[in-house]
Amino acid sequence: MTARRDRPSQVRPRPPSSGASRRLPPPRRPSGVGHPVRATTPKPARRIPLAAQLALGVAVVALAVVVFSTVTGSLPRMVGAIGSAFGGVTDAILTTPTPQETAPAILPAPALEAPESPYTNTATVSLRGTVPPEVVGRGDEYVIRIYVAQPDAMPQDVLDVPVGQTAAFVVNDLPLEKGRNDVTAALVGPGGESEPSAVVTYVLDTSKPKITVTSPKDNARVNGATVKLVGKTQGRATVVARNETNGTAATAVAENDGAFTLTVPMSSGANAISLTATDLAGNVGTASLSVRRGAGKLTVALSSSAYQVSAAKLPRSVELRAVVTDPNGRPMAGETVSFTLSIPGVPTLTGEDTTDASGVATFKSTIPKGATKGSGLATAFVSTADHGDASGRTSITIVK
Repeated sequence: MTARRDRPSQVRPRPPSSGASRRLPPPRRPSGVGHPVRATTPKPARRIPLAAQLALGVAVVALAVVVFSTVTGSLPRMVGAIGSAFGGVTDAILTTPTPQETAPAILPAPALEAPESPYTNTATVSLRGTVPPEVVGRGDEYVIRIYVAQPDAMPQDVLDVPVGQTAAFVVNDLPLEKGRNDVTAALVGPGGESEPSAVVTYVLDTSKPKITVTSPKDNARVNGATVKLVGKTQGRATVVARNETNGTAATAVAENDGAFTLTVPMSSGANAISLTATDLAGNVGTASLSVRRGAGKLTVALSSSAYQVSAAKLPRSVELRAVVTDPNGRPMAGETVSFTLSIPGVPTLTGEDTTDASGVATFKSTIPKGATKGSGLATAFVSTADHGDASGRTSITIVK
């Protein structure tokens, strides 16, 4: 068989010259055939600590500097500099960091005491409140900051007050602006400023309330024992009307819209009436007028459906009718009228009724059998708040 020219002939190697045959190792079994080959996990490289890394870096730099300094002749100076640098790095590495202090906590806000009435006519007030017990006696660290705000404006800090030796505090002569003042307080200390307190309000009002009397007019003639004063002033003001002629007086509190009504007793002739209105801030307004008492008086006109009744025709029903008019002759509605009917021989009959818009009240009753011959009496009595008392009477006769 002829060998191919492009492939070298295979030559068996000769044994070594010692004559002893050399045993070759057994061939390695391919992975995945027969017994599996145990894979070995490489051990992680040991990590050099940061301090050691820095020291090694400094040493390398120092060695380079020494070689350079030996050539240039500046070795002593360079060694000192390297030593200082190395010492600084070492100190920085070995120095234990100082823990930071925790910031003080922000404490609760002070509590302000609301005034009994927010209205005042003085430009300064005394503000009262309390601080948290944790800060009592620590005036070198904490202050109470007072803020005042007007409507539609940002609060402005007006003063700082050191915390005292007790929880309670008083701020004297706190200045106010005209109108509404909303006051708050905050605690300021190492931890910063607390949230503001709840608002307390003061209203600075220095204007005197105006009084307008709409009825009666000045110098008017008033028929009756009293005069009703109707007018207007500042809402919720206290109004006092005094008749300087006889020393009598009446007091009322104006409605929210300022309306008021007062009734004052009158004397005969001219009566000088003075009025004062004191608003919630303590401001006082005044007014006066004069009225003359007329000759008119409260009247009750009483009539009966029958004035003579026959005893033979008993029982018999009758109706009493009372008309109540004020001193000016105008009918009085809503007044209570008490009726009595006294007939000879029978018990007295009584009843009540309220006057209608025409000033009329009525009483119906029955005269029973047994009434005897003679004259009986019917009466109607009314008591009013404005004009005093009045009564009317008439006779009813029993005949045979």
